[in-house]
Parts: sequence; structure tokens; C-alpha cells
Amino acid sequence: MFDRFRILTIAALVPLALTGCEDEETTDGTAPIPAVTASALENYAEIVHASYEDSLTAAREMGDDLGAFADDPTDATLQTARTAWLDAREPYLQTEVYRFYDGPIDNPTNGPEGLINAWPLDESYIDSIIAGDEGINADNLEALNEAGGEENVATGYHAIEYLLWGADTSPDGPGDRPAADFDEAESDEAERRKIYLYTTSDMLIAHLEGLTADWADGAANYRAEFLGATDEEGLRRVMTGMIVLAGFETGGERLQAALDSGDQEDEHSCFSDNTHRDMIQDVRGIRNVWTGEYQRLDGTTIEGPGIDEVVRAADAALAGQIDSKLNEAYANAQALEVPFDQSIQPGNDEGRSKVEALILSLRDLESLLQNAFTLFGLTVPVVE
Repeated sequence: MFDRFRILTIAALVPLALTGCEDEETTDGTAPIPAVTASALENYAEIVHASYEDSLTAAREMGDDLGAFADDPTDATLQTARTAWLDAREPYLQTEVYRFYDGPIDNPTNGPEGLINAWPLDESYIDSIIAGDEGINADNLEALNEAGGEENVATGYHAIEYLLWGADTSPDGPGDRPAADFDEAESDEAERRKIYLYTTSDMLIAHLEGLTADWADGAANYRAEFLGATDEEGLRRVMTGMIVLAGFETGGERLQAALDSGDQEDEHSCFSDNTHRDMIQDVRGIRNVWTGEYQRLDGTTIEGPGIDEVVRAADAALAGQIDSKLNEAYANAQALEVPFDQSIQPGNDEGRSKVEALILSLRDLESLLQNAFTLFGLTVPVVE
């Protein structure tokens, strides 16, 4: 979650000079910003927009299936709704690399990240809202989200996840909420649970609509401001997202914390047992930005200069090292045991070693990306 840390010395990260001097010689031992950077930033913006647009498409499809389930709560419609949630996570997880530089997703004024993907989630908090008598609507749920504690999550993907699966009480599989929980004939809270499901889904769609608009081409929006900044500043933002997601967030908050505790409550998608996909797609998002390629839901591919070409223009050997480590991290993510909560159990030496291998590769990737950051005279972001 973004509110767990602050990125320090932001002012120091913003360039005080260096406009219009790409590929000129520098005198301080740093590399100049390569001319290809402008094209890479244009391609980055196109990938960001496409991946948010895909996330919106998948969220709308999930919303339709959630509605069909609520209208007719059966085992079959519940399974369809769960599958739609899993599908909706695939494109969104690839967007997490766009965080950590105060862009539209997590700017301190109105960034919706905490309403979209906040975790960990205390399931008793949602249960208390459903059991209460306060109106369940977007305004109230937004006000209740993280009120009184960061685990008091009331909205977003993980709230929907809990509503669909229920608590995961066994390391052998996901939660197993019965469809009857949404049947008025079977449960006194079914109607409020349905309203909660509708409302949270609608809120998620609205937030993704806003993010898609923020990155649309041809508008007076964040994308225009992003591309209007210096190439140095654009590179700072993009690489900050890559560095923090690789090391602090995925390697630390999501993996190291779970490994240290061995508690399934500390895994990212604990109700659905989808945590292994979270790890794979987070690394894939970093790879999308690095390579400049993104495969859309419709099977088409966006291709163009990536950050790899920017770094390669200044230091081919370093770019090769990042290539290798990124591929290693992606392979390690794919090698995680499923379900993830079994792999972190004390005594599961093989499973824990696979988690450790992923953590180490992500930390190494973080370090290499930091080397590229300093190569261009940028100050490495410090998080706490």
C-alpha cells in the first residue's frame, strides 16, 4: 500500500537543469540522457494507457458477472464471478509499475490506489459494515476505507475477493464462501452483501475510467504533462516505479514479510490463493516497461523503444545485466509453489527456498536498476 511509506527527498530527484542537452558530454562522470529517451517515454505512455484500458475492460466484464451472480446466487454463477475476478487481476497487476512517483494512481491529493488495491484486509471490518445499519454506498465506503487503520480496507479488488471467496481458513486451498451467503432465503445479510458487491464493483470501474482518461492521448491531462516534462524528469518517474516495485514493494512488503511470518494472512491475495499470479504479473509489468512491449487482452502487441534501449545507449553491459536479472526474476516468480501459502509454511524448505530465490533476484534487479538511475545522475529514491 502506498501509505506505508514515503518517498523521501523528492525535491532532490527533480532536475534543476538539463533541458535540451541530450547526448551532450557531461563533466560530472554521469551519462547524458540518450536521444532515444523521448521515444521511449512516448511508448511508455501508450503502454500505460493500453494497460489501464484493458484493466477497465476486464473490470466491466467482472461487473457483469458479479451482477449475474447476485441476481441468481448459485454455485455455477459464483464460480463464473470468481473466474472473472481472477481474469480482471491479470492486466491490473501489470500496471503497478506505474506507482511510486506521484502519478495519477497514487498522487497524494486524490490518487485512488488505496481504494483500488489496498491490502492487507481485515475481513472482520467488512463483516461489521455488512452487519451494521449504515447505508452501503460509494461515499460511505470511501470514507470507511482504511478509517482507523490501514487494514480496515473497505473497497477495491481485495474487498471483492473477500466477498466472493470468504476467509481462507486452510493452507490447502482458497476460501470457500457458499453462494447461499448471497441468497435472501438463506442469509439475513444477503441483501446488504449484494449491495456491497455492486457498489464496490462500480467504484472500481469508476476509478479505472479515471486512470484511463488520465493517460489518454490528445487530452489536457496527466499524459500531456508527463510528456511535456524534460526527458530526464520522465526517466526519473518511470525508473522510480520500476525500482520501488521490484525491491521495496514486491521483494519486501509482499514477499519478505510473508516469508518471515509464515502466515497466510500476510500473502497478497490470501482469500483466492492467487498470490503466485500477483508476483508473476508484477514482474511482467516491470518487464513491459523495460522492453517497451505490452500484449493487450485482444492479442495485439504494443511495441516500441523501452527503457532497455535508453540504458543500452549509455552502458550496454549494464543493460545486459538487467536483461538477465529480469528474466531470472520472472522465471523465479513462475516457479513459486501453488498455493503460495503452502510455500511459506515453516518446514517447507523447498517452497521457502523458491520464495527466497525470487526475493534475492528482485533485490538484485533493484540494485541494477539503481545503478542505471545513478548512471544518468538521478538520485535513488529512499523509502521508509
